[in-house]
Amino acid sequence: MEKVTILLVDDHKLIRDSWSFILNSDPRFIVIAETSSGEEAIQIAAQKTPDIILMDVNMSPVNGFDATKQIQKISPESKVIGVSMHTMPAYAKRMLQLGAMGYVTKNSSKEEMIAAIIEVSEGKKYICEEVKNILAQQELDETAAQGDMNNLSRREIDIIKLIKEGMSSKQIALELDISLKTVEVHRYNILKKLKLKNTAALVNFINIKGL
Repeated sequence: MEKVTILLVDDHKLIRDSWSFILNSDPRFIVIAETSSGEEAIQIAAQKTPDIILMDVNMSPVNGFDATKQIQKISPESKVIGVSMHTMPAYAKRMLQLGAMGYVTKNSSKEEMIAAIIEVSEGKKYICEEVKNILAQQELDETAAQGDMNNLSRREIDIIKLIKEGMSSKQIALELDISLKTVEVHRYNILKKLKLKNTAALVNFINIKGL
């Protein structure tokens, strides 16, 4: 059986050494190169066309996003798995948009890293359990909030629109010809109905939903 060839890209030598030891100890894999530089990773990918590239997202000056984008152009056969300390789904989504086939965090276990490599080498996409759980929770939260949108009154929806325009409570009161206290009561009720903690969360919710 032909071994899966791997390029390690991380700016911490200890992490590269650990990955290299773990992967080379498995008869299915062989680490053919490693580097601490996104720029060098692009060059190695062009020269050696590894099957899998474990790509640290947080590097400088060339980060994992930019390196992945370039590698997709010059070595499309190489499949990138993003690796990061960040559990934010936005990082995983961005890497996949740029052509990566997988995403794991540095909290992932050895078993999960190996599972990711196998899945991606077979042409499948892989997102680690930690990020998948966060994504699932976000979707549940958004669905719950979306359901509560039906409970908003016409006046509350008007106020949300004015909040989106950046108006303060005082400006909203003048615009709608109601008292400042009434605006504050409406704002409190909006947050309660949408299960949001504060105005910042409300603005974020408005932007996500495109309200």
